[in-house]
Amino acid sequence: MIEPDIRKEPIKAGYGRGLLKAAQDDKQVIGLCADLAESTGMGKFRDEFPERFIEVGVAEQNLVTVASGMAKMDKVPFASSYAAFCPGRCWEQIRTTICLNNQNVKIVGSHAGLGVGPDGATHQMLEDIALMRVLPNMQVFAPADSVEAEKITLAIAKTKSPSYLRLSRQEVPVFTHPNTKFVIGEGIKLKDGHQITILSTGTATWHALQAGHILKEHGIDAEVLHFPTIKPLDRELIIQSATKTKRFITVEDHQISGGFGSAVTEVISESYPIPVVRIGVEDEFGQSGTPEELFMHYGITSTNIVKKAQQLIQKTS
Repeated sequence: MIEPDIRKEPIKAGYGRGLLKAAQDDKQVIGLCADLAESTGMGKFRDEFPERFIEVGVAEQNLVTVASGMAKMDKVPFASSYAAFCPGRCWEQIRTTICLNNQNVKIVGSHAGLGVGPDGATHQMLEDIALMRVLPNMQVFAPADSVEAEKITLAIAKTKSPSYLRLSRQEVPVFTHPNTKFVIGEGIKLKDGHQITILSTGTATWHALQAGHILKEHGIDAEVLHFPTIKPLDRELIIQSATKTKRFITVEDHQISGGFGSAVTEVISESYPIPVVRIGVEDEFGQSGTPEELFMHYGITSTNIVKKAQQLIQKTS
């Protein structure tokens, strides 16, 4: 098992560090926000580069259209808000002004998933992966922790593609290594195995990795794969693992319809059909509670992953 006293930090802290470094490296990097600079991790950028920070107020549709215009003028805009509002409130503007015109805008949706906790269903954005991955030209990212969020921020600042960076609110374990290189479009093998594969993205990866170690204690050799890039998805790694273990469990802090698990099953159905069990929110809205209570209620825990893995192995043996 992984040590329970591991250091924790909000993912937005890594985004804030990455944005500040990106701006120090490139004067074309600018920041835009919808009255949520501190909440979304943009505070340090705003304080160091006030002349490159644009506060549009509570107006997410305006946020992304202004960002698109700035990108047209060769700026590298990072537009941040809560994911429930952006992309939730301004998807049509993202589609038409950014993606249709292939503008180099970086959209950062903070407070995504169940980790918003007591704020409840209105603020627990559980559909954003589905909304954003369906858009042509859009890249989609979900870091596992603050260290990975910093790496992704620096990486997308150097691309010319529309990008969506999904961030959670709560403090999460920091378990990725600062020296590990992040490459857009590449998945990461966290644990080798041959009986079943657990595939995950975002904060769900911590639970997936714990489940892999628990299964090992129960005599089950599970492979654990993490996908910080949801689009473009690492098809090669997915198919490679499928041919070896022939059983998949996907885990995400998101609706299972249209989300990461759906993306994985699309690859598998086309290339190497095997049994897949998806763990996530199943056609429900969220509700108020602590993040721990909500993850337990919706089954996004190491305990439930272990249970589902054991059931799948028993069923397919």
